[in-house]
Amino acid sequence: MCIWNLTNCHRVDIVITILPQREQDAGSQCVISMNANSTSICDPKNPGHVKTFTFDLAYWSHSGFLKDEDGRLVSTGSNSRYAGQREIFRDLGQGVLDSAWQGYNATLLAYGQTGSGKSYSMIGCGANRGIIPIVCEELFKAIHNQEQNKQYQVTFSMLEIYNEQVIDLLSKTKKRGGLKVREDHQQGFYVDGLKQVPCDSYAQIERLMEQGTKIRTTASTSMNVTSSRSHMVITIQFKQIFLDEEITKQSVINLVDLAGSERQKSSGSEGDRLREGTHVNLSLAMLGNVISALAEMAVGKKVLHIPYRDSVLTKLLQSALGGNSKTIMIAAISPADMCYEETLSTLRYAERYSFVVFHCFSLSLPPEELQYLLVENERHIQTIRVTWESQLEEARKEWEQQYAAITQERRMMETFPYLLNINEDPQLSGVLKHFIQDGASDVGQSASNAIVLKGLGIMDKQATFTNTDGKVTITPWDKSMVIVNGVPVTVKTKLQHLDRIILGSNTAYLYIGPPAERTNKDLLRYDYDFFQSELAAADGFSIDKLGAVSSKDGKPDPSVLAVFHDYIKLMPLVAEANQMSEELNKDLKFELKVKNLASSDSRGYDLQKEIIVKVMHKITKQVWVWSKAKFINRKFLMEELYQHFLDGEDMHVEQDNDPFWDPVEVIHLGSAHIWLQSLAYCMKLEEQTELLNFEGQEEAVVLINVVPCSSDGRAFEEDDVVIDPLELLGRQIDFQIHIVQCLGVRWLRDVSDRGIQIGYRIYDLPRPVYTKPVWKNVNPKIEERTHFSALTVSHDFLNYLQKNALIVDLWGLQGISLQCIFFICGCFLWLQDAPNQMSKLYTKLLKLEQETELLRDINRALREENIFLKEQLKKWDTGHHERTHQLCHYRTSYDSDFAKALKVFYQNMNVLRGQFLKLKHSKPPVEDNLQMLRLFTERQSCMLKDFGEQLESSICKLKNDVALIVKKKRESIAYSKH
Repeated sequence: MCIWNLTNCHRVDIVITILPQREQDAGSQCVISMNANSTSICDPKNPGHVKTFTFDLAYWSHSGFLKDEDGRLVSTGSNSRYAGQREIFRDLGQGVLDSAWQGYNATLLAYGQTGSGKSYSMIGCGANRGIIPIVCEELFKAIHNQEQNKQYQVTFSMLEIYNEQVIDLLSKTKKRGGLKVREDHQQGFYVDGLKQVPCDSYAQIERLMEQGTKIRTTASTSMNVTSSRSHMVITIQFKQIFLDEEITKQSVINLVDLAGSERQKSSGSEGDRLREGTHVNLSLAMLGNVISALAEMAVGKKVLHIPYRDSVLTKLLQSALGGNSKTIMIAAISPADMCYEETLSTLRYAERYSFVVFHCFSLSLPPEELQYLLVENERHIQTIRVTWESQLEEARKEWEQQYAAITQERRMMETFPYLLNINEDPQLSGVLKHFIQDGASDVGQSASNAIVLKGLGIMDKQATFTNTDGKVTITPWDKSMVIVNGVPVTVKTKLQHLDRIILGSNTAYLYIGPPAERTNKDLLRYDYDFFQSELAAADGFSIDKLGAVSSKDGKPDPSVLAVFHDYIKLMPLVAEANQMSEELNKDLKFELKVKNLASSDSRGYDLQKEIIVKVMHKITKQVWVWSKAKFINRKFLMEELYQHFLDGEDMHVEQDNDPFWDPVEVIHLGSAHIWLQSLAYCMKLEEQTELLNFEGQEEAVVLINVVPCSSDGRAFEEDDVVIDPLELLGRQIDFQIHIVQCLGVRWLRDVSDRGIQIGYRIYDLPRPVYTKPVWKNVNPKIEERTHFSALTVSHDFLNYLQKNALIVDLWGLQGISLQCIFFICGCFLWLQDAPNQMSKLYTKLLKLEQETELLRDINRALREENIFLKEQLKKWDTGHHERTHQLCHYRTSYDSDFAKALKVFYQNMNVLRGQFLKLKHSKPPVEDNLQMLRLFTERQSCMLKDFGEQLESSICKLKNDVALIVKKKRESIAYSKH
């Protein structure tokens, strides 16, 4: 006799969500297209490169929708491809419910990048409810319409997995270290001590979800973690008891909102010695390993082990992944081109899951065992009915208490002003409300306060709110951080409706004033990004500071907007890192910077901007520069260490494992551009130019000479100047780069025991050339010459000289130095210091070149002699010969004069180029001061005027010199004819 006939299936569905505001602001383009159940993605860097994936269903939610009067997003018409929440429930959620009613387990997983719409699809937002609430509501609707001879039992649980710890979101008490996952031979893996609440209506589940979200929000604030790094699992156990037949059906519905699936490159260590959080993203990696193993089994490969036990998540999902559940994966993707790599990764992950095939079996038992099971089942049903009634009665009492609390909260919202929490995760914003009642209300970590807050930078007494006659003020306590509308306040400050308040490092609230002050203004605009943008603006950071250039459509540069959004996303993380450093006595200060804010490449084009974090030790003054990815990685590890501190555990870690420690490194301080155009005419270049950092500020002044010379190092004279650079083709050209001195090095002015080193890269050399380190001198003399030889000048090399600059980099040393390396590269060689340091290979090549040059000289002499003999054979008269000789002398003189004029002109152009770059990178004052702005404008006007006068003077001088040469030449030709 067949007891259970399990027909398991799985499916993968792709949901493309609305383009997030950040991507819209950055001017992103859509790179996704859908046709039926196929999804194609176009590489934005290579438009002809398109990849197509096929899944069970594909949903388009990017466009073709409008908001109805109830706030729901609905399709614009029959021609629209838009799929709303109801359509997704119809195709996916209904299948989950059908499986539950048939007695099968069902699991729904939402996977994808943070911000791609996972939580929106699962939970929803406002009137646009997601799959989870709709499934729960429809389940109870169906229960109420069933026959009376059946009993239905629904229990609800809600947990979060963060850093491999299980947190019960329905329990008000937090167990240290989280709940334990244990294994039972009958039910498999389960969470020991997890609160499972009986429910008899959807309203109860709705309140439980609100309660769980509040606990999740509170934990996120106090533990300083972000919800995008955690998994949320809602489990609904559904029992059907057939009273007449005395049998039961039991099914388990798992609804899982997975953590963000960011790849290692964008949120990981990028080569850092510490991998991204020991457990932060372990679950997703292990889930991928399980899916890979199952996919390999599906294609017939031999798999010895499926790693279910490697993470908490895979343990709890073993039944769903291993074959006794109908399992659906929703892969949410962003259509933005700036998310191309992440979206492609998500599609590949989902495609791999689609290869998994589950094999299920029917179980049969002999009649005697079946009879025994039926008797036991009858006894079990009676026990269940008694237990269920008592559990439900306890739950009803708790519902009544919660209902009273909700009613009281609503009454207070209509009476008092209050603080509404704002979270990075929209699902967690607006969850917590702190009421400001009449009189004084202290806020802080201490339990004696009227408003108790936990979080980084929150002191025992953080501030005092005073509500007098409906007027509310906030007064910070000593040394506590309080920010109102982006500006730190230190004295009593009056609050207005919808003021933005940040307490401590990053605990953000929107102030809702008394009912009389409230308006119908949309509160949704005051999201997390609004708070951070306001904070950045108050700190003098804006898109204009990044140098946004309007394109033809009038929109700012998308890359600049992307950098701006990165900046405001990292601002709160930097504030939190600084607070953790202070509390853990690490003495590090973190500061956000924009790399390449005022930097250009060797051809003068602006370099791509990116966010970096400057790290400085407050005592030793040592400095480090971390990339965005490295900082995010270290931030996760700092959180782990800080949590040990909060739990009172041993915080000792080895130095190599300390996220606050790094070995001393060399710091790039600034760069200068030395334009090489004069070298193409064999003219000497003497420069005194500023070394500017990536913010356009002067770090030092460098004195540098670029001197064309002979192969033995003899500097060229004026007669060696060439008029046309093409004359150098095929020849050998030698020159020396002489770095004379550095003046006013700010790096050394700040801390005297530091050092500097100068480096530069020339043409196709694979490695830079470095000077010797210099220490403890604000105006260090360098006096280093490097001899370069281009053995055969090509068109490419001439083009390099005429259009490129030599970028000279200034490096700051803190106890270590870079070593100079001697090497030979192709046909372009360089030597450092004295001739005795030449390599043997270069010596041989140089000797051969010298012998070849000697043969060329002999050949030239013979050719000249041959011409002379031919002239003699023609019996030219002596007078004619003298006039020809005189004419040749005049021509040589004209060429020399013309070369000198060009030399003067190019030297003036180099000076003007430096002035132009200085004008280009000059920024107006950050302070909102009319006098400072007027001085800046006047200074810019003077610089522009000088620039224009010098340019006009240089061009005019060149014209006059050329006109004089042409005049002399005409006179000499006329004289020769005469």
